Amino acid sequence: MTSVDGAGTIALDVADGIATITLDRPDRLNAFTPGMAVELVAAFDTTDADDAVRAVIVTGRGRAFCAGADLGGGSTTFVPSQARTVETIDGVPRDLGGVAALRIAASRKPVIAAVNGPAVGVGATMTLPMDVRLAAESARFGFVFARRGLVPEAASSWFLPRVVGISQAMEWVATGRVFPAAEALTGRLVSRVVPDADLLTTARALATEIAENTSAVAVAAARHMMWSMLGAANPWEAHRLDSRVIAALGAGPDVAEGVASFLEKRPPRFTASAGDAVPDLVAEWPPRPDEWGR
Repeated sequence: MTSVDGAGTIALDVADGIATITLDRPDRLNAFTPGMAVELVAAFDTTDADDAVRAVIVTGRGRAFCAGADLGGGSTTFVPSQARTVETIDGVPRDLGGVAALRIAASRKPVIAAVNGPAVGVGATMTLPMDVRLAAESARFGFVFARRGLVPEAASSWFLPRVVGISQAMEWVATGRVFPAAEALTGRLVSRVVPDADLLTTARALATEIAENTSAVAVAAARHMMWSMLGAANPWEAHRLDSRVIAALGAGPDVAEGVASFLEKRPPRFTASAGDAVPDLVAEWPPRPDEWGR
């Protein structure tokens, strides 16, 4: 594995249609830094641009997934600094956790979190725009912001209640306590808890099932459709979008191949890429203002 840009905060490996992004600061429990935000954005730019990548796994090196923001800066860690970001929003520097989370949300490929240890603060919130969260038995989670005098970041005030419901979200945020993987499963934050030794095998098996059996363009379009419709005012908005995408994909090569392979009782050989439909058929997700800082 090699880092995306040489900075060494993450590593990116691609094999057999699966990209694995590894948070790679094990000596600091993979604590989040401004450089890590930049590298995560670059990594997802890379996986989106690579048609060979069908699914993305995000995990941590060593005994932690991500222990939250690196607090090495002391009491000034969370003081906004224009030097740390090139963009502003409403006249203030963008939250870098949000920069990373929104790029993950915009992925054209499905994203699987393989949470291998503590996932605290931004280590927990960065997983929320990922599509599937798997946890090792040793994993622990914590939305600890209130215990540091802060509020949740990484757009998690939007994501967390939609993932687990408002009551569960507020319990975890208001207490700021760290909780085990079993509670994360009960609260629907994760879909499965597996023995530590089986975590990456389980994640790769899921990614392989996607890569070997499904149409890249269909999965990409469905991912963007489902996330964007979480904010729809009524089911007619979904019906309108469904109709447009079905009309377009229905005349495309992957649907023809999918039907033919079923009738001929053979595995499908899909040829369309993830980028073939998403820009044209699905509105940009997450929607981005025309101008930052207005």
